[in-house]
Amino acid sequence: MAPRVDSELLLVGSLPADSAETALRSAADFYRGLVFALPDGETGPRSAWVGYERERLVRPNPGVVATQETESPTGIPRHAYETPVFAIRPGVTELHWDSWPRIDDAIAGYQVFKTLRAEGVIPDGIRFQVGLPFPSSALNGFKADFAADYPVAARAFEDLVARELARLTAAIPPADLAVQWDLAYETQDIERVLAWTPEGAWERFAGPVTRLTRLIPPEVLVGYHLCYGTFPEWPMYEARDMGLLVRMANFAVAGSGRTVDWLHLAGPRYLRSEDRSFFRPLADLEPGDARVFLGIVLPIDGEAGLRRRQDTAARYLDNFGVAMYCGFGRQPGADGTETMREHARVVRAVRG
Repeated sequence: MAPRVDSELLLVGSLPADSAETALRSAADFYRGLVFALPDGETGPRSAWVGYERERLVRPNPGVVATQETESPTGIPRHAYETPVFAIRPGVTELHWDSWPRIDDAIAGYQVFKTLRAEGVIPDGIRFQVGLPFPSSALNGFKADFAADYPVAARAFEDLVARELARLTAAIPPADLAVQWDLAYETQDIERVLAWTPEGAWERFAGPVTRLTRLIPPEVLVGYHLCYGTFPEWPMYEARDMGLLVRMANFAVAGSGRTVDWLHLAGPRYLRSEDRSFFRPLADLEPGDARVFLGIVLPIDGEAGLRRRQDTAARYLDNFGVAMYCGFGRQPGADGTETMREHARVVRAVRG
């Protein structure tokens, strides 16, 4: 099958805007001709990424208890160790969630997308992009006794995802939809840098790949976003090279049970832009029909930095697109609109 994605740029997800309409209008303007899909910016509470799941999904569940609240003096977590800690309530053996608030927001965002497309703001042929956190990321708050609690929570979460994918694809025509699985805690889990997670990290990633992605209708475009997170610093953990991301990407392509249309692999910090050893594992990437986007557009070094990283990566991988390291809604700079405009300018200057 011919690849279904061939754009130069991927918008990873969050955008520095104050509403879905502002995000979609700005993105449609700045990135016209560069992207295959537009996210609604993941604004408001979703700007905290899986902080949204901690507060809107996990905390309200009657089978869950908070064992430690946010430690930040501001009341807003500033890093992973200031986030609330949850546990399964004693005596509870199964959890259940009726619905996933993130899906409600996605459906609402699509209504804005449709309206703007009807007005000609968004061109025909552009899809609506929905980012969904993978289980280990969505459920990272179960730190009190992860070994005991995570399997219970993960069973309920996968059941929820299966039901809510059906609701999502009933509300949004599959031909209009692009779904991106977002994985950051999974990478760190496999790297063994999360103090609260036990053995079994690869299965916590690989199992959902084989069980969940095949549930998405084939008309929907599907991608994987693999990075090490930006909460608060970028990255939360710097890997020695791209070897793990390549291994995860290869498994996702082979094990998803359907076509994978794009892969996003986060790049290095800027001082490693010409570190060939970091990029060398890309030679082992087996993307199939997936468009590869490398997260090598950084807001700190502009065109020159992107050219350096692009040139180094090109030694080991042909024909790739580019993207920001991660979503950049939480890191807008002094002016979110200018941040988006500059992102587009740099990519157009380098990618032509």
